[in-house]
Amino acid sequence: MPEIKNTSRKIVKLMQGNEACTIGALAAGLDFYAGYPITPSTEIAEICAEELPKVGGRFIQMEDEIGSIAAIIGASLTGRKTMTATSGPGFSLMQELIGYAALCEIPIVIVNVMRVGPSTGMPTSTAQGDVMQARWGTHGDHPIIALAPGNVRECFDLTLRAFDLAEKYRVPVIVLTDEVIGHMREKVELPEPRSIHPLKRKAPSSRAGYKPYAADPEGGVPLMAPFGEGYRWHVTGLYHDESGFPTQKPAVADTLIRRLQKKVDLNVDDICEYASESLDDCEVAVVSFGSSAMSALSAVRRARTEGIKAGFLRLKTLWPFPEKVVASLGSHAKRVIVAEMNLGQVALEVERIIGTTSGGRSKVERLGKVNGELFHPEEVFNAIRGNT
Repeated sequence: MPEIKNTSRKIVKLMQGNEACTIGALAAGLDFYAGYPITPSTEIAEICAEELPKVGGRFIQMEDEIGSIAAIIGASLTGRKTMTATSGPGFSLMQELIGYAALCEIPIVIVNVMRVGPSTGMPTSTAQGDVMQARWGTHGDHPIIALAPGNVRECFDLTLRAFDLAEKYRVPVIVLTDEVIGHMREKVELPEPRSIHPLKRKAPSSRAGYKPYAADPEGGVPLMAPFGEGYRWHVTGLYHDESGFPTQKPAVADTLIRRLQKKVDLNVDDICEYASESLDDCEVAVVSFGSSAMSALSAVRRARTEGIKAGFLRLKTLWPFPEKVVASLGSHAKRVIVAEMNLGQVALEVERIIGTTSGGRSKVERLGKVNGELFHPEEVFNAIRGNT
């Protein structure tokens, strides 16, 4: 696997999605990885174990997924850019500490290569059943960002972007791929390493009077000093004041939690990305993400050739949910089909938005699949024609 070096040459290679995720992380400045092997994400750990020492980084295999996310949280506090990767059962084990990172505003990246569940499910088969868990898996109100690559190149792009968003907003960022995207191979042309400029964490300029959680209450992001450089600050999973020490004051608690959510909610336009095709005149819109979107796009293009006014929307950002573009579908599409490998997790959000914005003009239809197999374009095409 090529290293990310300061070169003007582009990298052109046949690679897996999991490999592209790892190269994207290295390009972003990843220098600490902790993880526990689990199908179908294990290649990410394997490549990190080989490549990180070459760039002065550190790799450690932990005893389980709880230890893995705890380790990357601790390393992030020292100024490292950190990541772990997992799949269904491991992602479940990480939930409590995802909440800890969200409350304490510690930037981390988690790649979840989704597989069929619940429980052990079918470890080598694909699914997209962790969408709601990515948003609401941990308890309480909390900020989160979740990105969904739709091909191998986007595994690189969105993992790189995940690090930038984590650093910019001091928030955990989840990259939701799936078994198909993770193991699929494509010829990928990556950008010249010299053209990549990863976002650097904003740090305070003075130790005097430093408060780790002092920020504009209207969604501000506090400056983050690294541990070990002379700054004194307290980190706790309890509600805390601007100095980081626990508080029982209702007004302080309320301000904290509302600020945490606002720093994402007020920046939806910066965070949310999507791809679309033929939406302007569509009467039937297909909404999808990840590997399901490949079949959905093929079906939409076939429908257009047969005279059906179909359109396509692929969500690259799942959380915060891209409400504006989904709401726009309700202005002209008579039917909105949501194709996903679960029983309607994204469809729930689409129904909520279309139901309140279309005035009953648009009907949302669920096209779900939970047998471990990828959609065939014919299945989506039949749904577009109304043959389901």
